[in-house]
Amino acid sequence: MRIAPKRELSLFDSTSIIVGIIIGAGIYQMAPDIAKGASSWWGVLAIWTVGGLISLFGALGYAELATAYPREGGDYVYLSRAYGPWAGFLFGWAQLAIVRPGDIAVMAFAFATYARKIFDPLAGHPEYSQRIFAAAAVVVLTIINIVGVKEGKWTQNILTVVKALGLLAIVFVAVIAPRSSTFTPPETVAPFPLSVALILVLFTYGGWNEMAYVAAEVKNPRRNIVRALVLGAVAVTVLYLLVNGAFLYALGYDGLANSKAVATDSISTVFPKIGGDLISALVCISALGAINGLIFTGARISYALGAEHRAFKVVGKWHARTGTPAWALLLQGLIAIALILALGSFIEAILYTAAAVYSFYLATSLSIVVLRRKEPAVERPYRVTGYPITTIIFCAVCAFLIYSAVTYAWKFKPASLYVLAPVLAAGMILYWLTDIRRPARPE
Repeated sequence: MRIAPKRELSLFDSTSIIVGIIIGAGIYQMAPDIAKGASSWWGVLAIWTVGGLISLFGALGYAELATAYPREGGDYVYLSRAYGPWAGFLFGWAQLAIVRPGDIAVMAFAFATYARKIFDPLAGHPEYSQRIFAAAAVVVLTIINIVGVKEGKWTQNILTVVKALGLLAIVFVAVIAPRSSTFTPPETVAPFPLSVALILVLFTYGGWNEMAYVAAEVKNPRRNIVRALVLGAVAVTVLYLLVNGAFLYALGYDGLANSKAVATDSISTVFPKIGGDLISALVCISALGAINGLIFTGARISYALGAEHRAFKVVGKWHARTGTPAWALLLQGLIAIALILALGSFIEAILYTAAAVYSFYLATSLSIVVLRRKEPAVERPYRVTGYPITTIIFCAVCAFLIYSAVTYAWKFKPASLYVLAPVLAAGMILYWLTDIRRPARPE
């Protein structure tokens, strides 16, 4: 008998997954580069607001799809139904081989970077300690999620609450801190492409769609999926605007744009000695929350792929005792650890996956239109607010970001395209050679 997922995620659990994945280390590491691209203090607030609105528009589209097809796998299900099994397979393959392990590895490296500032037993060998810390985070959190859904979700809830309170604490301290900071930035701000700044902003908002991957485990999905998607996107937008407003208040625009450790600089006058350690601890917690959420939801995509395609059937099984996709979690963790041993810089890794990520975002958002025409009889408890304007805006932004990511990578990091294209091509070849199509699961 096939073991199916159980509905164990409440509205709070679901919202914590979204907020926990979105708020990683990006807000701390990318705020200065984003400020450079924004060119002014008001541009900083504007670009973060635009990023929040675009993410919300995207979330509204996923809310319609997730409530109409409340199953594990998210985009895998929608793309398969809209365009055919090959599209869902390509998405699942890309997530398994490129996107999800890469995202996990990036956040694991962010955790390792700041964990080493607090405690580093191998201080003389940073290349080893970086990998050890990063791999250890993936191993521990993968094991927690294999043990059970309750263990995974409560780990996520705790980490999310702590990181949200930590961000609010930074806002409070930065606002009350004396303005005479010891930080003295250069007078000029180096130019930075606005298009890349927008990519970085949307990367820091990445994760608003993760609810779709665990839709089969959400209690009262007709209401809670929409609520979690909207609450998560709005909550993170408010937090990001508050934090950037605090950075601007404490450091000014030039100080923010030129800072190498923006959160530490913002609270340095209040905590001159321990400020760095406090921020490092908070970034570690933020990164761990993002890693745990990515592990939790990512395995559900691989499970959906394996449930319908024989070539990956080993990951398409729900473990009877633990109630988790244990083999999918294990494989995902192994690939992420392998990438940790070879991955490069933070931004390079983002640009490596950006074109693929936004291509699937675009295809999934367009599937709203396709599925309304193709399957009009399917009940849709929620329909996109502001349709078709909000959907068109999100699709247009996705197309622009695909173009920007490809052209920037081609100019500065062409090696990333040389790797990405063959991996996607290999997925299509694997699909056709193994003839692994199966009928869609019944409604």
